[in-house]
Amino acid sequence: MKLLFELSKKGHGSNFLPALDVPEATLPDSARRAVALDLPQLSEVELSRHYTRLARRTFGVNNGFYPLGSCTMKYNPRINEEAASLAGFTGIHPLQPAHTAQGCLEALHETERCLCEITGMDAVTFQPAAGAHGEFAGVMLIKAYHLAHGDAKRTRIIVPDTAHGTNPASANMAGLTVINIPSDAHGCVDLAVLREVVGDDTAGLMLTNPNTVGLFDPNILEITRIVHDAGGLNYYDGANLNAVMGIVRPGDMGFDVVHLNLHKTFSTPHGGGGPGSGPVGCKDFLREFLPNNQVVAVSKAGVSGDVRDKAVASKTVSEAIGINSAASEEVSYSFASPSKSIGSVKAFYGHFLVIVRALTYIKRLGAAGLREASIQAVLNANYMQKRLSDFYDVAFEGLCMHEFVLSLQAIKDKTGVSALDVAKALLDNGVHPPTMYFPLIVHEALMIEPTETESKEVMDEAIDIFRKVREQIRLDPDSLHAMPLTTPVRRLDEVNAARNPRLRF
Repeated sequence: MKLLFELSKKGHGSNFLPALDVPEATLPDSARRAVALDLPQLSEVELSRHYTRLARRTFGVNNGFYPLGSCTMKYNPRINEEAASLAGFTGIHPLQPAHTAQGCLEALHETERCLCEITGMDAVTFQPAAGAHGEFAGVMLIKAYHLAHGDAKRTRIIVPDTAHGTNPASANMAGLTVINIPSDAHGCVDLAVLREVVGDDTAGLMLTNPNTVGLFDPNILEITRIVHDAGGLNYYDGANLNAVMGIVRPGDMGFDVVHLNLHKTFSTPHGGGGPGSGPVGCKDFLREFLPNNQVVAVSKAGVSGDVRDKAVASKTVSEAIGINSAASEEVSYSFASPSKSIGSVKAFYGHFLVIVRALTYIKRLGAAGLREASIQAVLNANYMQKRLSDFYDVAFEGLCMHEFVLSLQAIKDKTGVSALDVAKALLDNGVHPPTMYFPLIVHEALMIEPTETESKEVMDEAIDIFRKVREQIRLDPDSLHAMPLTTPVRRLDEVNAARNPRLRF
């Protein structure tokens, strides 16, 4: 397939711009390019055909089964896109006065209120642009808290080996020392090791629950208590919240900070480089450290947003998510910076339209719908795990949450067929491969997450394909080393591509 530059022909184009309706302004010579910008020149039909060809080569949830574990590649409802396309949301500028964007500020405030109720937190910032960015901001809150209390010796963050890989990187970027602890035989936190490593230098614990092998840690309350008793704070990686939302809340488990992946749990677009959104929630005692530009509400009767928020927080989940904010004529919204803010972690107010999509999803489902989504995600994962366990090894036996991990180590030892070979064979059968070789504690891992949006019929078809591949391993294992055979490109040299990337044409 040719690139745009290869399709380009001098003189081709489709510049249909409206007539100028403002005074013409020209750049000074000092601001002009010395050499013309080299852009491809194509007609509208050539451009349309190019991107249509690309779309046909792209595999996504609109094409077929996409069980990418730990990434929650589920369907994005079209109503979310319609809401985010409304002119009142798209036609704003981040520097315009707050009184001219009251509806947008109310959307931010309402989303914050909903996410606080779902997570058990008291305040949320929307500045972080993605999950790992949220991790960094959340760890910075923990660091700022300890420094504000004169506890500069707390420089160590505990991270279990079932955490997402970005957790230790985020803590390290925040200037903290990462202490990695192993899992026990059941894939959960080893309590004995945790008790050994906590101390007066513990800043906190970063934990994913359900964890990366798809298990809800049965000792979660004891884990957070151990850290709190040592003077540390608990950070919840909310990337897997879609397994428990509406059922249990991180704040009730003993967590002080949480980040969410709106582009995973709340169905906003995911993949392709973004935009994502990784809002961070915290308990009230950390509110004063949040990044700048928090939305606050003040009623015209003189009641502050904090008073109103506390009144809302006393409601049940169903009541809180079901009610609307106070009528706009009774409340005004503005931005404020917390007294001990860690500063800005991103320009302005976060990826606003991603937040609108998430709010639409929350409002459309309501409390009962969010709970049902989690239940269905867990049901689907357990159904697939049980069916696949007949011919693949499951890394950890028993009930899983929203995802599970297979280990192909025994198959590789016996036949030479690796997890990578199986993933490539799935491509030839119209299924996107699961996550490979993650988590690292499982050898030859395939991590599968069917999500709540897949039907039993689709999962049955996928299970049959997994079974077909397993049978091919039995009959002709060497044939899998050549796969895929039907994709636009064959098996690539991934190591060389990573080490020597070609980033320009």
